[in-house]
Amino acid sequence: MPKTIFDLVNAPNIATYYQENNSNRIPYLGETLFPSKKQLGLDLSWIKGSKGLPVALKASAFDAKAELRDRIGVTKLETEMPFFREGMRIGEKERQEILKVMGSANSQYLMPLINRVYDDVANLVDGARVVPERMIMQLLSTGQISITSGRQVYEYDYQLSEDNQVTLTGTDQWSNEDANPITDIKEWQDEIEDKTGTRPTRAICTRKTWNYLANNKTIRLDMNPLGGQNIILTDSMVQQYLSNKLGLTIAVYNKKFSTEVGGESQLFFPDDVFTLIPEGNLGNTYYGTTPEEADLMSGNTDAQVSLVDNAIAVTSVKEPHPVNVYNIVSEIVLPSFESIDNIFIAKVADATP
Repeated sequence: MPKTIFDLVNAPNIATYYQENNSNRIPYLGETLFPSKKQLGLDLSWIKGSKGLPVALKASAFDAKAELRDRIGVTKLETEMPFFREGMRIGEKERQEILKVMGSANSQYLMPLINRVYDDVANLVDGARVVPERMIMQLLSTGQISITSGRQVYEYDYQLSEDNQVTLTGTDQWSNEDANPITDIKEWQDEIEDKTGTRPTRAICTRKTWNYLANNKTIRLDMNPLGGQNIILTDSMVQQYLSNKLGLTIAVYNKKFSTEVGGESQLFFPDDVFTLIPEGNLGNTYYGTTPEEADLMSGNTDAQVSLVDNAIAVTSVKEPHPVNVYNIVSEIVLPSFESIDNIFIAKVADATP
């Protein structure tokens, strides 16, 4: 039987709990395209954009204190170039319940209480995983990253060439069933190949944008000249058609996250955008050394610190009076984009309100 609450609620136990319970987690799309790398600190000269140049940093903030998250409140991200950190303290009620069970013979009721605390911190780790995915999808849909936290706005410009972007207008928009997206895509593939020698063979879009292709009259007629518009198309049929016609594989990406303010559901990748990408990794997701991890490396801390996937720091701080534990999750993260010159971003329709 553990002697104190610190024997149960600590960073190593929380990190182990998270990794064991997420061992079969399906990776985000961005994680597969921008594999993670670790480096000391966060020197932006390592973070590459167009033509291998350092990414332009437009804003920063320093000495951001971890913000406590209420159990049912909104999320707040504190940013330092860019530094994300959030914490949760065990509530008075939960602490009293844990201490009461620890001092009784009903030990079988203890772990459900502890797991509830672990789940709270696991939610913070899940939130930390949202951050790089959101960055990557912003890059793949705009060529830039924009982070808003409270009154602060942080922007990173990866210098995507205007030649690698287009906005369709009028009847050329794919929301018009008489448009010709096959001609558009082939033209964009040719442009990138002529400029870089690399032909994009993959693409990303949302379900809404995908449906523009599935409902397009030109595509439907080309797939079934005799049946005309009456053909019932499945996703696999359209995928096979695009593979045969353009050598293209499309990822329909409709995953969502909850926003920091208001907790509204939002797509990682926006509707009405179609992005062509080449084969292979597009860049890397660089994780820097958080202050908590730096303290762990130097041994200059009384807190317990553990890393999840060698990237996200979980920290437990003992509070002697009242006896409690303050759990913090932090990360320093920013993707590089060495292949940005080999992508093409098309705004194919007007977003509807």
